[in-house]
Amino acid sequence: MAAGIQFGDSFELPYSTDAEQAVLGAIIVDASILDDVAAILRADMFYNQQNADIFREMLMLQSSGKPVDLVTVLDATVSAGVFQNAEDAKVYLFSMGETVPALSNALTYARIVADKYITRSLISSCRDVIEASLDASNEPARLLDLAEAKIYDIRNFRKSSDMSSIMDVSYNVLADLEKLSGDDRQKYLGISTGFSYLDQITTGLNRSDLIILAARPSVGKTSFALNLCSNVVRSRNDIAVAVFSLEMTKEQIAQRIISSLAGVRSQKFRTGDFTDEEMDKVTEATSELSSARLYLDDTSGISVQEIKAKARRIKNLGLVVVDYLQLMSGSGRRSENRVNEISEITRSFKIMAKELDVPVILLSQLSRGTEKERRRPMLSDLRDSGSIEQDADIVMFLHRETPEEERESALQDILLMVSKNRHGEVRNLHLNFEGDITRFTSVEYEHDDF
Repeated sequence: MAAGIQFGDSFELPYSTDAEQAVLGAIIVDASILDDVAAILRADMFYNQQNADIFREMLMLQSSGKPVDLVTVLDATVSAGVFQNAEDAKVYLFSMGETVPALSNALTYARIVADKYITRSLISSCRDVIEASLDASNEPARLLDLAEAKIYDIRNFRKSSDMSSIMDVSYNVLADLEKLSGDDRQKYLGISTGFSYLDQITTGLNRSDLIILAARPSVGKTSFALNLCSNVVRSRNDIAVAVFSLEMTKEQIAQRIISSLAGVRSQKFRTGDFTDEEMDKVTEATSELSSARLYLDDTSGISVQEIKAKARRIKNLGLVVVDYLQLMSGSGRRSENRVNEISEITRSFKIMAKELDVPVILLSQLSRGTEKERRRPMLSDLRDSGSIEQDADIVMFLHRETPEEERESALQDILLMVSKNRHGEVRNLHLNFEGDITRFTSVEYEHDDF
């Protein structure tokens, strides 16, 4: 550690002895308070170790079905060695019970104890990050992941919710239904994909959903995802879309989107061989996108924590797209077990979707079995599958029914298979794919079941 940097010596960690004693005293006087307090506090949240041990003994008495009062707590704490002798225990416990300011404020005292604990945890986390930062062997990316993870853990605890009665939750459901039937219903519906039949199946792109879009290479999963993004930002100017690409540059992504909108072959963006008419179309498409709230990131090797940190800074974020899963690494060193590493990544994306309250579309490759056997993909074909299927709310596959070498025209028939859907049925729908302009369009009248 660098000279002159010390922690804990120059300042006193925040705590409240009065609040800790008031909580314990209230429980001694009225044991029924313990149930409510236990929903807010753990023993390790008390700064004073003796107070922490007393609370722990109270919880143990309650869990064993014994009464919690002055006599039982006295006996339990003496037996556990919390006090040196029974007299010291009696004086301390009796004093707390006698000096409780107000039993009705017990939960307020408990929240003070919890808030002090959170502040101490934040200080401790910052200390750990500083100490790790002073170690020259730690890379900046790893330090950022560490800082993000520690802050998230604290935030996640702070946002933990109380149990709710079915009556309260039912009222919330009714309130949501009123919003869905009101004048501003568009704000509360799932985001439209621009493909109407897909919207019917999935009810759109729903908040906190992790959506897996998988296909073999060159089938069009990136193009389809960018088509979705383009549809969203052009139809909803009140939300932003973030695209994180680990494979393509920002310029390549923009070229694909403009090519699709303009209807100009993507190859011409590399040769510059445009006709005047095509250049006008490109200029018009670029102008249309100028006001779109579409943000692109092409950071190679980006982590889930970095994605979450960047996404959190975007105002009114409505959708996150990540291309693609198999190019990502988990936290720390690369795991010897790739399946476990992929499981960690997908689980982190599901947590991110829930925390940011936005749909996350995660692109994924399929195993080579589908290509060799020329069959439709199944959930078990997800490459390095692990918990991909388990964590996802929706799993969609893109499948080319006719092998590319047997195609007779530039217009391809691509099957979009909704193979897992927590919001409804699993169905297939056909899409037309114009590969030279990377554009998907619906074949609304034609779809089939599994």
